[in-house]
Amino acid sequence: MGRSTRPADLGMLATRLLLGLQSELFRRSAEAGFDDIRPRHGAVTAYLDENGLRQSELTRLSRRNKQTIGAIIDELEKLGYVTRVPDPADRRAKLIMPTDRGRRLMELSDGIVADIEREYAAIVGRQPYDQFFQTLSAITADLEITEE
Repeated sequence: MGRSTRPADLGMLATRLLLGLQSELFRRSAEAGFDDIRPRHGAVTAYLDENGLRQSELTRLSRRNKQTIGAIIDELEKLGYVTRVPDPADRRAKLIMPTDRGRRLMELSDGIVADIEREYAAIVGRQPYDQFFQTLSAITADLEITEE
């Protein structure tokens, strides 16, 4: 079967970038003992904070809907990555806090993503990579994401 002669468009390239990064991140995470994490969990794990965040903040940061984030938090809580604790600023609210396992995943993930970014920068050079990152950040800053 032949390859398409049609050039890749922005959607194809963005998808390839996302899937490539996810594949490496989740492969290496699984090798380190985190084989129960799935790409969908990234909508929460990518934004976890040592000091905890409210579900509403995770929803805003991930640009997903409240129900999706709630279901992912439930899954991560059952898997032992997060726990819900009362928010000291408002006892009616809950903070989503990483557990020890969640913090280990955060540290590992940060290191893996940094490795991947260094690899990408080595391919094109540090300055072009930094410019690409700034451009991509500007383009995606205010994108609306809707879920089906």
